[in-house]
Amino acid sequence: MTDLASPATGIARESAQFHLRAGGTSVVVNCPAASLAEVLYWGADLGPLASQALAVWATTGVGVVTGCADIPPRLSLVPTQAEGWLGTPGLVGSRAGLGQFSAFLPVGVEVLASDGTDGAPSELRIRAHDDEADLDLTIDLRLAPSGLLRARAELTNRGEDGYAVDSLLLALPVPATETQVIDQSGHHLRERAIAFHEFTLGAHEQAVRVARAHAASTVHGTCAPGTGWNRGSVHYVHVAWSGNTRTIAERNVVGQNALIGGELLLPGEIVLARGESYATPWLIATWGDGLDAAAARIHGYLRSRPNHPATPRPVTFNAWEAVYFDHSLDRLLQLVAIAAEVGAERFVLDDGWFGARRDDTAGLGDWVVSEEVWPDGLVPLAEAVHASGMEFGLWFEPEMINLDSEAARAHPEWIMSPRTHRPQEARGQHVLDLTNPAAFAHVLGQIRQVLADTRVDFIKWDFNRDVYEAISPLTGRPAYHAQTLATYRLMSTILAEHPGLEIESCAGGGGRVDLGIMELAVRGWASDCIDPLERQQIEAGTSLVLPPELVGSHVASTESHTTGRVLNLTARASTAMFGHMGVEWNLLEASGQERAELTSWIALHKELRSLLHTGQVVHVDHPDAGWSIHGVVATDQQEAVFSLMRVATSPVRPGPAVVLPGLDPDVDYRLVELRPDAVPSSVGYEPHAPESWAWWNDGVTLPGRILSEVGLRFPDLMPERAILVRLTRG
Repeated sequence: MTDLASPATGIARESAQFHLRAGGTSVVVNCPAASLAEVLYWGADLGPLASQALAVWATTGVGVVTGCADIPPRLSLVPTQAEGWLGTPGLVGSRAGLGQFSAFLPVGVEVLASDGTDGAPSELRIRAHDDEADLDLTIDLRLAPSGLLRARAELTNRGEDGYAVDSLLLALPVPATETQVIDQSGHHLRERAIAFHEFTLGAHEQAVRVARAHAASTVHGTCAPGTGWNRGSVHYVHVAWSGNTRTIAERNVVGQNALIGGELLLPGEIVLARGESYATPWLIATWGDGLDAAAARIHGYLRSRPNHPATPRPVTFNAWEAVYFDHSLDRLLQLVAIAAEVGAERFVLDDGWFGARRDDTAGLGDWVVSEEVWPDGLVPLAEAVHASGMEFGLWFEPEMINLDSEAARAHPEWIMSPRTHRPQEARGQHVLDLTNPAAFAHVLGQIRQVLADTRVDFIKWDFNRDVYEAISPLTGRPAYHAQTLATYRLMSTILAEHPGLEIESCAGGGGRVDLGIMELAVRGWASDCIDPLERQQIEAGTSLVLPPELVGSHVASTESHTTGRVLNLTARASTAMFGHMGVEWNLLEASGQERAELTSWIALHKELRSLLHTGQVVHVDHPDAGWSIHGVVATDQQEAVFSLMRVATSPVRPGPAVVLPGLDPDVDYRLVELRPDAVPSSVGYEPHAPESWAWWNDGVTLPGRILSEVGLRFPDLMPERAILVRLTRG
C-alpha cells in the first residue's frame, strides 16, 4: 500500500491526480488540495498519461460564467454546494438542523492496489474531513480487471451529539455526447424492459421505496442516440443493495452531466452517535460501445469473484406448477422419478409444506413441517430425491408473516407496522421485523431445525410482497436499511452453518436480483412469468446486470401459467437452456414424446452449459423487430450458439440478413442448425424448407467477417417459433 499523502500528517500538501487503468478502462481522479476529489473521466482506456498532462487536465474544468459563483462549479464524488454544485446533493444530514452544509477538505489519498494495466493503480482510497459537522468521509474506488468501476463511501461522526444521515450518494461524470437516458420499466410478470429517453436538463430519478424492484430500474445511465446492443457509447450504474435505492441522471445548465446513486434513506433511519459510521452500498459503474460490452464488464467481474459458483449449474425441477399446494407424497414421488428420468439434477418442493399453509393466506412465520400433510416429515421425499441422484431443494419465505399463523398470534409486535395501523396487506401477508432480535432468533431457529431434520441442498428464498410502511415496533423508526442488513445476516448465518448449501433469490419473481443479494445467492429468479416470448425481453433486460448462469430460466408448461399462451416445446426449451436451466411443468401430464424431447433438450443444455455459462453474452440489433436474436460466444471465439425466435409477424418476409456479433472476423465458422435428435426441425415450413434454403439442411461455412459484418439470411419462421444455430471453427 502506498500512501500518497504527507507521511508526517497524512494531509495532502498539494493537488494530485491518479490514473486508474484496467480491463480497457481508464478512470482519471483529481484530488485538489482544498476540496473533495472528483472523477474527471471514466471510459475507454487512454493509455499511459504523463503526470504533467494529468495536472494540466485538472485545471480545465467548467469555467466561471455570469450569474454564478466566483469559483467554477465542481462535480466531486460527493457533490455539495460548497463546491458550487447546485444539483442533487451528495450528502444531506444535520445535527438537529445544524451542520447541514458540509465542506470536505482532503486528509489523505492512498493507492490500495497497483495491479492495473502496466502496473497502474486499480484501487484508491480518499479520506476527507468536514469541520462544519465534524465528519470523516472515506471513499473507495476499485477498478476490476474486467474494467468495471465500483465506488463506496463511509461517513463517520466525530462530534459529540448525533448526526442524522438523510442521504449519502456518489457521483460520476458522463460524456456530453450521451444525450439520452437509459433505464428500465416493468411490473410483476414483465420485469426490466429497456427504455430510452431524451436527457433533458434537470434530474431524471429512479427510486425503489418498497424494497423490491419489479417496477423500478435495475440500471440507470446515459447513452448516445441510436445506442443498441452492439453500437453506441453508453455508461450506466447499478446500486448493489437489496433495500431502497436511488439513482439520478442529472444535467445542468453549465454543462455538467452526471450519474448519481446510492441508498434511499428515510428520515430517522440512520442517526450516527459519536464514533459510529454509515457505509453506502457499492455503486457499480460500467460503460461500453453498446449494451453488451457494458454488461460484459459486470459479468466478468462477477465471474472473477471467489464466491461465484464453480460447479456446473444443476438442471432444476420445481414442483410448483405441477402440484401447487396439493402436497401428496405419492404424486411427488412420481414426479421425482420422471424428473430424474428426463435429466433433472435438482428437485425443489415449493410453497405449502409448513404450518397451516394449505393456501396463500396462512402459515407464513411458522417454519415447522406440517404434520397434517407430512406425517413422516420431509425425509421420505428428500431421501427419494437423493436416491435418484438429484439434490433436494425447499422453499422458504423467511421475511414474511401471515396474520393467520402461530407466530403472529403469539407476537403481533413482530409485524412491521406504524403505531396506529397495519400496512396494507399484499398477497395476504405482512413483513416480519427481522431487526427485532426475538423475531430473528425465531426464524433462524425454525429454519435450523428443518435443515437439521432433513438434508436440504438448496433454498428457494422468496419475498412475495412490497414492503410498505416499514416501521419497526421495537424502535418506532423506519427500518428498511436495518431490515436489509438483517436479511443478509440471516442468509449469511445459514450459509456458514451449512457449507455447500445454495440459495436462490426470488421476490415474486424478479423483484430482487441486485448485486447485493447476489453476494449470498447463486441464482436469481428472473420472473414468475416463464412464457418464452415474455422471457425474451425479461432475460435481455436482466443480462445488463447478471450473466446467464445466475439467472433461473425454466421450461414452461405447454399452456403458460401466467399468459395462457400455448407454445411448442422448442420455443420453451431453447429459451430456458441459455440460463440456469430448469423445468416448471407437470410432467405427469406430458406425453411420452414430450418427455423424450425434453430429455434431449436437457442433454443438449448439459453439453453446452460450459460455453453458455462462461462465454460472452451477445444480442443482435436487427432491423426487424419481429425477431429476438441472442447468443453466447466462447471467450476464445472458437465456437458460439445463437437463438433466433420469431416473436411477431413482419411486413417484410423473408426478413433482412442476420448479423451474428462477437465472432473472430479472420476465422471460418461452420454453421449448422442445433437440434436434439428427438426434436423435429423448428423451421415453420412443412415438410422441409423450400429450395431457396437448401443450404440449411447441410449447414454452411463462412468467414467470421461475413457472418458478423454482412450477415446471413435465415429461413423465416412462423410466429412463436425458434431455431438454434451452432458455430464451430470450420
